[in-house]
Amino acid sequence: MNKPWYKEWFNSPYYHLLYRHRDNDEAKFFLNNLTKALHLTPAHHILDLACGRGRHSIYLNSLGFEVTGLDLSEANISYASQFQNERLHFAIHDMKEVYKNQAFDVILNLFTSFGYFKTDEENQQVISSVFKMLKPGGLFVIDYLNTQSIKYDEGIKEFEIDGVLFRIRKYLEIDRIIKEIEVKDGKNHSIFQEKVKNYTAQDLCKMIECTGMKILHLFGNYQLTTFDPAHSDRIIIVSSR
Repeated sequence: MNKPWYKEWFNSPYYHLLYRHRDNDEAKFFLNNLTKALHLTPAHHILDLACGRGRHSIYLNSLGFEVTGLDLSEANISYASQFQNERLHFAIHDMKEVYKNQAFDVILNLFTSFGYFKTDEENQQVISSVFKMLKPGGLFVIDYLNTQSIKYDEGIKEFEIDGVLFRIRKYLEIDRIIKEIEVKDGKNHSIFQEKVKNYTAQDLCKMIECTGMKILHLFGNYQLTTFDPAHSDRIIIVSSR
């Protein structure tokens, strides 16, 4: 009952069922644009922080990069580990903690895999750990939802996937965005939540800069066009140590 929401939800089979149709082509398009824009080469060692089941890590490795994927979910890492090779590794790890000091050329935190923790101090700890894990001159990329462009629908979206009924409601609660997921699977009935902090681009830039990192680029979508607070879907920040 007292487990953080992300430990319950990310280890649930319903999480992967709900998001199984995530657009892998879109993810590949973004990574192709990003690696080109940042002039990355296979000589760069990339850390995929909060890697989930490893879809970004696996694709980057297919492009020739050495990649390490870290995630707190045992279920995610167990799944991703089947794809390991000599240049692709996965491990269970808390992103608030340093994994290896000054070991990575690039650290990626993608698809709103940040802002999970209750306090700003805990979330700041993630950024501080990123700084310590980067080599001097290394790059940090965070991809976050643009909370200023979100339209909150008070209604409930209801749909079925493989016989499992999902009811989803999204709302704003003080400084956090909440997505409530009700699941009915035969006689099983569960309620999960996703909670992320309502950080703006300005908030995230300040958190990054206070570690000593320098902001290089601020993009607003996977096409890597300039960020617009009112209209951009994403906040994509590139910074350097």
